[in-house]
Amino acid sequence: MNISVVIPLLNEQESLIELYDWIAKVMQSNRFSYEIIFIDDGSTDGSWDTIQSLAQKDANVKGIRFLQNFGKSQALHAGFAKAEGDVIITMDADLQDNPEEIPGLYNMITVEDYDLVSGWKKKRYDSVLAKNIPSKLFNWAARRTSGVKLNDFNCGLKAYKKTVIKHIDVNGEMHRYIPVLAKNAGFTNIGEKVVQHQARKYGDTKFGMDRFIHGFLDLITIWFLSRFGKRPMHLFGALGVIMFAIGFMFAFYLGIDKLFLNPVGRLITERPQFYISLTTMILGSQFFVAGFLGELILKAKSDKTRYLIKQELNF
Repeated sequence: MNISVVIPLLNEQESLIELYDWIAKVMQSNRFSYEIIFIDDGSTDGSWDTIQSLAQKDANVKGIRFLQNFGKSQALHAGFAKAEGDVIITMDADLQDNPEEIPGLYNMITVEDYDLVSGWKKKRYDSVLAKNIPSKLFNWAARRTSGVKLNDFNCGLKAYKKTVIKHIDVNGEMHRYIPVLAKNAGFTNIGEKVVQHQARKYGDTKFGMDRFIHGFLDLITIWFLSRFGKRPMHLFGALGVIMFAIGFMFAFYLGIDKLFLNPVGRLITERPQFYISLTTMILGSQFFVAGFLGELILKAKSDKTRYLIKQELNF
């Protein structure tokens, strides 16, 4: 199979038929073998009914329905697990991503041998204050922190080699940072393609300003995980040793001062250095223990259920 199109969605019933027709037209005109995987992330409108009717008339359409809303990352994870195409295309279901971009993305993966190609909505049709300016700040921070030189990390339109999506773990709300996850997994040939962005035709956006706050918090998380996720002792152990050493030096100084330099002076417990010494040694020990616990947790790590599938179609 040439292409798997993975589409997470939440309450996008109005756009689904038009999106399907558009994708099918592009695929058939380019003679691609393909599948379209819709992941219904707990929709409360008639989205699943529409997906069912599309799957009945076209075996290329497949569907996954979550028991409730688990988030976009979990929807992508479920779609990636089922995808069988050599190239996986992800796109949003709101018709703001243009299916006409699929052949170009496919060629960049298959001909130019990119591991991952991210879309860049250079010209956007979103609110300047609500989305454009926060998005620019977010992308700047992501570039500086991750080292991945992309202009639009959060574009839903992306293309991947099959090996990439089978070797990265998309969890939490890390869908924004799939290029960073891919880089950390060793897939460094990451490209970018300017894609056409379209104004939303139906409904309202499912994301507000809070997504940028969450995005920056997730950015800190992924920076930490990429630096120390596989070796937490290198961070916590180092901090623990430094703090314990500072506390020990204060304690050593207090002991020498009391025994030899000023034996009739104030009690050690009356001096502020004593509490600095005690606090830093306790914190240093705790950091050191945290490093050990982190190493043990890594070794005992096991996969946990992230979402519950209510129904599947055509798999």
